[in-house]
Amino acid sequence: MSSTATTTTDKPNTAMWWIGFVISLILTAAFLVFLPEWFWVMLPFVGTAFIKALDWM
Repeated sequence: MSSTATTTTDKPNTAMWWIGFVISLILTAAFLVFLPEWFWVMLPFVGTAFIKALDWM
């Protein structure tokens, strides 16, 4: 009787996070050009989307 344990790890779909990262990056650049004193407001969105897209969190 052979007991073989198969473990599978599902890779999460990070496509939506990559899209969110690109959109937030574009918005950050727009803020930097048009409202430079407010561009830092977008930085948490860029950072979070990038980390989630890489599946580090």
